[in-house]
Amino acid sequence: MSNLLFRRSLLSAMACALMLAPVPAPASAQLQIKNEDVTIKFGFAGQFWADWLQDATAATAGNQGYQQNFELRRARILIGGNIGSNITFFVDTDDPKLGLTPKNLASGFILQDAYMEYKVNNYFQLAGGEMLMPSSRQNLQSPFSYYSLDVSAVSTVSNSALQQSGLRDMGFQARGYFFKDHLQYRGGIFEGERDPNGRNSLRPALYLQYDFFSPEKEYAYAGTALGKRKILAIDVAGEKQSSYRSESANIASDTPVNGTDEVGFNLQFLHFDGRQKFTAIPDQNNFLGEFDYYIHQAKVQPFFRWETQRFVAAVNNTKDINRVGFGANYYIRGQNLKFTFQCLRAQPQNGSPIRPSNEVTVQMQAFYF
Repeated sequence: MSNLLFRRSLLSAMACALMLAPVPAPASAQLQIKNEDVTIKFGFAGQFWADWLQDATAATAGNQGYQQNFELRRARILIGGNIGSNITFFVDTDDPKLGLTPKNLASGFILQDAYMEYKVNNYFQLAGGEMLMPSSRQNLQSPFSYYSLDVSAVSTVSNSALQQSGLRDMGFQARGYFFKDHLQYRGGIFEGERDPNGRNSLRPALYLQYDFFSPEKEYAYAGTALGKRKILAIDVAGEKQSSYRSESANIASDTPVNGTDEVGFNLQFLHFDGRQKFTAIPDQNNFLGEFDYYIHQAKVQPFFRWETQRFVAAVNNTKDINRVGFGANYYIRGQNLKFTFQCLRAQPQNGSPIRPSNEVTVQMQAFYF
């Protein structure tokens, strides 16, 4: 009972924080505790969705009704800081998809990120804990600055089978920066899926990125920079566990134009093959393209999104699917408070028994850290 009361109290505190979101404190007034050697700062993040999802399994098109949901897609409390000049830490909580059908308001509370990092020098920094997997750029992007509404379904194929928590895993990671911080690596050993006896192989991953303009040294990369940074990044990554393999390649660009407008895009290729290890992940090649144009004067950012999932084996061809989406972000105060509208259409291929379906989502985001 005490655990239930704690969760409800925490959710009440989160709700209060979200109500205060329209008037966030300026960056110079960051909520923090500081003494001579230690700095701890606090923040919150929430994304509230109104979502209408069409039934893709209805027998006829006339029976394709819409599931209607209000949900907290993400509801987080963030704590980060440093100890001295070479130790940093970050912890955040979440209660994802709170309110989603079947409705349950008393469960799902998790520790999302929890890691500490020791900086030996600019070339070698060692972290341990629960953290984002360095297996693709979208895995490493902040969900509060995506080009479009949310992470792509073609990027999260391995999340369940490898027992990840929101694209995160437990392990050790090293990262470092070369050539004036333009070339970076992230590599580590993670748990992945664990057998009942815990004696199976671990999950190594390696990520390499080159930034042509602004170096990106943050834990989670930005999607859109809203015209404030010039970014052109290319990357490759790979991971494995036992016979399972995945590889990715990506190019991302944010280019300021007309002063403080922005042209942005993200192009991503991902290959997954579960082989004998994860039969629920058939051999597949996935593609994602996202495009945006931020209009600073209007604080509006139209975007377009296209993604496809293509299975290698002919027996799986009816699982092929395309998704096409469009929408716009309206920024009241940057990422601190914004509204997003997106319409996404899923189009199964090759005579699939699944019907084409639509999803319409309206999001309110509050973020401060």
